[in-house]
Amino acid sequence: MASVRPKKSLGQHFLTDLSIADRIAATINDRPDLPVVEVGPGTGVLTRCLLGNQRDLTVVELDSESVEYLRAGGVEGLALERIIEADFLRLDLAELMGNRPFALIGNYPYNISSQIFFRVLDFRDLIQECSGMLQREVAERICAPEGSKTRGILSVLLQVWYDAEYLFTVSEHVFNPPPKVKSGVIRLRRNGVTDPGCDFALMRTVVKTTFGQRRKTIRNSARSLLPPSVPFPPDSPLGALRPEQLSVAQFVELTNLIDSLRR
Repeated sequence: MASVRPKKSLGQHFLTDLSIADRIAATINDRPDLPVVEVGPGTGVLTRCLLGNQRDLTVVELDSESVEYLRAGGVEGLALERIIEADFLRLDLAELMGNRPFALIGNYPYNISSQIFFRVLDFRDLIQECSGMLQREVAERICAPEGSKTRGILSVLLQVWYDAEYLFTVSEHVFNPPPKVKSGVIRLRRNGVTDPGCDFALMRTVVKTTFGQRRKTIRNSARSLLPPSVPFPPDSPLGALRPEQLSVAQFVELTNLIDSLRR
């Protein structure tokens, strides 16, 4: 049987506590109808729990040692054709899953966790649920409500399409090797929104621009999105707020306001 060494370059921290893996796997149990894609199975600790729950499972792994381990039978019951050796960030998930809705899960590599969730946005029409473990700071940011100082770009953009829950914290001592920070487990569930009420591509730009200058009020940070001759409306109550104070609905309102002023 091939051995798997955790690699710092890939942000690998292998979970060793089976009870934690069981809890993570259970986060998608209320949608047994959905096939599952697991990101970064590594040595298959979470994979075994998912298969034990009788899930229709496909795993995506970049690390060749992990792939060799899995293909050599490291996880009993995992079909060879369901082991995809690929970079998740470059994978066409619609093609992989035949345009079927699915659930995404994983012990996500710390160094690409934010990028993974931007991919979730790209495939939001297919990813009905997304749960798993990532660095606690990033997990808390994704789930942060308006008014929270930890709120950021992913908080707003994901919460347009998903209900986000922070489920529980995981100690650094249940990994090999132990990371320097604690981890958090979250769950995203599609909220039924099909039209956010604005141009979502522009909204992404608005959110990124305002959070890029988060110490400024919206009136000042949004100036770069307007023609030089067009001032931000002085009577707009949004102008005096900072980006972390805005709800999703207020960002939709701000996007539509900017859209109208640019025409």
